[in-house]
Amino acid sequence: MPEERLQKILARAGIASRRAAEQLMLEGKVTVNGARADRLGMHADPNRDDIRVGGKKVTGLAGTPRHYFLAFKPRQMITTLSDPEGRATIADLLRDNGIRVRVYPVGRLDWDADGLLLVTDDGDLANRVMHPRSHLPKVYKVKIKGVPEERDLDRVRRGVMIDKGSRTLPAEIAVEELGEDNATLRVTLVEGRQNQIKRMFELIGHPVRRLRRLEIGPLKIGKLKPGQVRPLTDVELSRLRKALARAEADAAGAGAAGDGTGADAPPAARPARKPRVPGLPRAGGLPGAPPEAPPAARKKSPSAGPRGARPVRGTAPRRRPKTP
Repeated sequence: MPEERLQKILARAGIASRRAAEQLMLEGKVTVNGARADRLGMHADPNRDDIRVGGKKVTGLAGTPRHYFLAFKPRQMITTLSDPEGRATIADLLRDNGIRVRVYPVGRLDWDADGLLLVTDDGDLANRVMHPRSHLPKVYKVKIKGVPEERDLDRVRRGVMIDKGSRTLPAEIAVEELGEDNATLRVTLVEGRQNQIKRMFELIGHPVRRLRRLEIGPLKIGKLKPGQVRPLTDVELSRLRKALARAEADAAGAGAAGDGTGADAPPAARPARKPRVPGLPRAGGLPGAPPEAPPAARKKSPSAGPRGARPVRGTAPRRRPKTP
């Protein structure tokens, strides 16, 4: 088997996402054949090399079946496998549902939010779901304080500045219910910045009271109840892979439309203005055309003297005042 990037191997083995695997490497927790692998971009052969994380040999690099689950994360639970403060975690949720395989949550939900969460040991799939280029739509049910004006919702739909120099991508917002002092909305995003929904509605003066994720691409919460976990069906997994493939192809096509290299071309530089040679036509004149004639001089009135000079007394007849 050819050598691969080490972080990709660790992700495929279900150790962590690629980004988290890179962090493990930088922290010096990864070794290859006894040597510390702390440089990003290092390669290894998963079939030949002895790869370890924290001294424990990495197994399941080839031919091991993967596990995929949908979980309904309840509120007051953090989307990690451990917490130094002793709060409830996804590991507790998995253990309560009798799941003993080593799997990891894909993405995150806030501690005070609930809803759908994908859990798997397929690092490649997890990385594709979380990658910004996938633009995989995620649907949320959002209850906000107050009743927003339509123009304020349009601001959020178009995109707002929640990070310095960065605008959110367009979002879909549908009003589901209006109360006296609150509103329930259905919000669809194609990106996942930290606390994005809370920050968007805080910006227009309507803080979020409740937040629930309903869908991740083609995956839906369905009849799941808070605290429940179930395996993905083969049909659901196939639909997810197809949705990711379509999204990645669309993103690649959009990038290639720039200059054929997959990257947007920079704006063309403005050509420097050449100095004008006296006696030659201005830029844009026809070749062989005679030089431009100087602008016609303004005709002066007979009484006009030099510029800025006072008129000479007596040059114009004076009117004699009328006698009453």
